[in-house]
Amino acid sequence: MTAASTHAAARIENAIRDAGFTPLGWFARAPGEDLGELTADRPIRVMTLIGNAGPEMWQRYSAERRPETQTLDAWSSAVLGELARELGARAFFPFDKPPLPFQQWAYRTGHVFRSPLGITVHPEFGLWHAYRAAFGFTEPVAIPETSGAAHPCESCADKRCLTTCPVDAFSGDGYDVPACVSHMRTKEGRDCLERGCRARRACPLGRDYIYDKGQATFHMSAFLKMFS
Repeated sequence: MTAASTHAAARIENAIRDAGFTPLGWFARAPGEDLGELTADRPIRVMTLIGNAGPEMWQRYSAERRPETQTLDAWSSAVLGELARELGARAFFPFDKPPLPFQQWAYRTGHVFRSPLGITVHPEFGLWHAYRAAFGFTEPVAIPETSGAAHPCESCADKRCLTTCPVDAFSGDGYDVPACVSHMRTKEGRDCLERGCRARRACPLGRDYIYDKGQATFHMSAFLKMFS
């Protein structure tokens, strides 16, 4: 790797943070893997995942969005699509069709683990992070080393995330979506609707990154609309 490629990752991550998003790890293209190409002779070599953790993305979206017409996906596509062009990258999104393996990509970064709830858990951000895009680069980038942190859930004796849900939607058999949705449509379910999933809030990790009421209500309401 050249000195330029060594500094490229830091430059890219700083640009992501300046845009109000959070860098969530890198991974290299595996031999023979098809990650797409920018041109026929420029295959993508490395990918970086981009998301939100903390209030910065939500604050920017709240200030810039057109509430009646612009969804979070549409806004993310516009903002991160432009950032990708500035960085010379190809942008991929979780809402692309056909669906892309974002969760598998996340595990390849070495920064996250599978939580008892089935979603990714981060040693710093806990359950309070989400993936908004992935950028693919054709130029060599010296990928930063992972922290080497152990799976945080393995040392958690209580695992209150599995016992806190008021309708026992989480179990060893998976996630009972109908029970969760039905609960949030009741008066008793307003706590989850307005403050976010109670099971998710029970996790001791990432307490500084828990969504505020406005963001939590926005995401939970969007989740409910999927089943209306």
